[in-house]
Amino acid sequence: MSDLELTPSQTVGPFFSGALPWPDGPYVVPEATPGAFWLRGKVFDEQGDPVPDALVESWQADPAGRFPHPDDPRGTDFRGFGRCPTDGDGSWAILTVRPGRVPDPFGRPQAPHLDLSIFARGLLDRVVTRVYFPDEAPANAADPVLSGVDEARRATLVAVPDEDGLRFDIRLRGNGETVFFSV
Repeated sequence: MSDLELTPSQTVGPFFSGALPWPDGPYVVPEATPGAFWLRGKVFDEQGDPVPDALVESWQADPAGRFPHPDDPRGTDFRGFGRCPTDGDGSWAILTVRPGRVPDPFGRPQAPHLDLSIFARGLLDRVVTRVYFPDEAPANAADPVLSGVDEARRATLVAVPDEDGLRFDIRLRGNGETVFFSV
C-alpha cells in the first residue's frame, strides 16, 4: 500500500496565488492616495516556518468609518478590499489607508481596525483576525472586541511600526498564535 500516492481530494492547496487572482491585488488604494501606507507581514505555521502560497485578504471601512456594504446605510464608494498572496518566504503586503471608527452591533464605537482573512495550505476554511493600530491606545482599550480578548494575547492583534508603514505577522498555530475569530 505504500506505493499509492495521495489524490487531489486528500490535499488542500497550495493553489491560492494562481486560482484566486484579484485585479487590483494588494492595492486597496492607489499609491498616490494621501495617507496611504503599507501593511506588511509574514504568515508562519506552528513550527515558525514561513507559509508560501497563502492568501491574505483585507476588508475595512473608509477613513470616515463607512463600509461599502448594504448593511451600512451611510454608504461609501470606498471598496475597502485587498488581496495578496504570500511569496516564497511567507511575505505579504497591502497598501491601504487608516479606517475610521465603526460602531459594533450595539452602537459602541470600535477602535480603527482592518479585518483579515487568511487562506493557507492545510486549512479547510479561512481564519479571520483583526489588525489594530499601535498609536490608538485609548480607542484600543475601549474597543469591545479587543477588550474581550485575553490580555496576554491582545498584542497578537496590534500591528507594530515598520519603515514605511506597519508590520503584522500572522502565526497560524503554536507559540504566539494570532487570535482568530469565529465569524
